[in-house]
Amino acid sequence: MGCCFSRRSKPAQGDQQPAAAGTVGQDAETGGEKVPKYSWDQRAKIDPKDYTFSGLKDETVGRLPGKVAGQQFVIQDCENCSIYIFDHSATITIDDCINCQIFLGPIKGSVFFRDCKDCKCIVACQQFRTRDCRKLEVFLCCATQPIIESSTGMKFGCFQYYYPELALQFKDVGLSIFNNTWSNIHDFTPVSGNNNWDLLPENAVVQDYVPLPSSEELKGVRISTDAAKSIIPITQGRREKSSDESCLAVFFAGDYTIANARKLIDEMTGKGFQLVQTKEVLMKAEDAHRVFKQCASELIPLLEKGPVVALEFNGDGAVEGCQSTVSDVFSGTKVFVSESKASASQDVDNFYNFADMQMGM
Repeated sequence: MGCCFSRRSKPAQGDQQPAAAGTVGQDAETGGEKVPKYSWDQRAKIDPKDYTFSGLKDETVGRLPGKVAGQQFVIQDCENCSIYIFDHSATITIDDCINCQIFLGPIKGSVFFRDCKDCKCIVACQQFRTRDCRKLEVFLCCATQPIIESSTGMKFGCFQYYYPELALQFKDVGLSIFNNTWSNIHDFTPVSGNNNWDLLPENAVVQDYVPLPSSEELKGVRISTDAAKSIIPITQGRREKSSDESCLAVFFAGDYTIANARKLIDEMTGKGFQLVQTKEVLMKAEDAHRVFKQCASELIPLLEKGPVVALEFNGDGAVEGCQSTVSDVFSGTKVFVSESKASASQDVDNFYNFADMQMGM
């Protein structure tokens, strides 16, 4: 197969040459050949200016759902601006921005902050990286381990946001709402005796960092920053646990897996238990034996249906509380729950060690 810029040889006179897709071989009236029209010639032209915010100061700007539609986006040289990308994108780079508030909808690939300072952000992405940045505060959803490099004063919290189009945007870029390593930061350039990053306060209010948009155009997006409505479950991450007792609950693939997992989260957090971490991952039979032990044989057939969703809850009485909730609310659904307090911590470790290896972390 030749490259898209290769030139085809002209057919010899009298040879039969099939017409290219989207072309008409000859003009019916004159018998002359028409200029070929290829399908790629008929695509809408991309203007980079539609996917760039550059050199702005003291402005509120953004893109509504459907206006980016998976394209790359560039934000550079902006100061004292509020910037909102309410759509999914391929990659985003943010360079040389100062004192900006930024919301970035789901990003299929990477988001890269370079030479930015005093910015507050809400970001959902596959990969997150900063270089030469200072004092960034980020509410993050990241499928892989976030990386900072030559950056100081970084603070991170769990992504917390909702608008009606957001769930489909996550699906469009292939991000799971249950795979969020927001607090598992890797500092590529650590300094002995210093910590270049920290976690935001657990009670941090999203709107205090990135206010809702003030422009008339962007006000039409129906936003909620209520934790109960967040598209991403709010997890404790690497904050200190409140108890020595944790419990693992695993849902298997089916029509209502996500809804059931969200329901159990609501029930358990409503009873005062903490959601520590979540994960969505494919499992094989050998993985099941390692994680589920004596229950593995009856659960292995369920693994063929798709990925499992695992939840870790923490708090005194978490095992008993989870068992009773599953029994009361999910009596017709197969759910793995740690059998006892003695085995629960090992269940959690076994599953998440497997999941991290599976996902290359």
